[in-house]
Amino acid sequence: MTFWDLAIAPFMDFGFMRRALLGCAALSLGACPLGVVLILRRMSLVGDAMSHAILPGAAVGFLVAGFSLFAMALGGLVSGLVVAGLAGLVSRFTTMREDASFAAFYLASLGLGVLLVSLKGSNVDLLHVLFGTVLALDDSALLLMSAVATLSLLLVALLYRAIVAACLDPAFLRTLGPAGGLAHGIFLLLVVLNLVGGFQALGTLMVIGIMMLPAASSRFWSASVAGQMAVSAAIGLASSFVGLLVSFHYDLPASPAIILSASVVYVVSLVAGHRGGLVRQILDPSFQRA
Repeated sequence: MTFWDLAIAPFMDFGFMRRALLGCAALSLGACPLGVVLILRRMSLVGDAMSHAILPGAAVGFLVAGFSLFAMALGGLVSGLVVAGLAGLVSRFTTMREDASFAAFYLASLGLGVLLVSLKGSNVDLLHVLFGTVLALDDSALLLMSAVATLSLLLVALLYRAIVAACLDPAFLRTLGPAGGLAHGIFLLLVVLNLVGGFQALGTLMVIGIMMLPAASSRFWSASVAGQMAVSAAIGLASSFVGLLVSFHYDLPASPAIILSASVVYVVSLVAGHRGGLVRQILDPSFQRA
């Protein structure tokens, strides 16, 4: 089998493969840079919580209109924002930290969402919601994912200095008063939007993987925030490309194949990354990670 048959022909010959790759590319460009910020701000659990927080709203949209992109996306957006707001209020007015309150709400959201989908749908419907249908993306789903990615890149560029400052000093945003709260709110909104757009492709359980795994890998290859954002997006795109090919050639579920590809990149980065990888630390014990 030639390289063309192995890596290029599936995307040239089949429209559903091209659509899947385009959707994953948009998701990588929009979500992976946000994953870098979540890791730098020690909010990884928040990202995981938000991926489950959209499930009840998406389930309500499914109950009302079936697999309607608009209904499920709107429901997921509303429920994600509600959970983010409630977690923020709990952390502000009680002694519980924000990550702990997110964990409590995401567990409740996951249980409620699965219950709601089960009321009307079959096990197949539940699997579609939880693990996505990346090989069945239509024009409306691609348009939504592309619009979210574009908005994310624009807002991250506009808020870049505040984002970097908040990564270096988590208390920085509080010193800005209302402006800091607005910046934090916009950031959380972008996280929710990317998760809502991405769950159409990878499902509510898998979409967080494409946001966080490339971001975690990028820390072993770049010291700067901008560099990590660029590397994470590239890793996300490469993992999607390889995962789709593995799924196509070996008849495997596409979403898990993409996430496992990203996991392999993470392991390689952990071992061989030139910024704090295991090999680097063994060869140069004096190396200190940034």
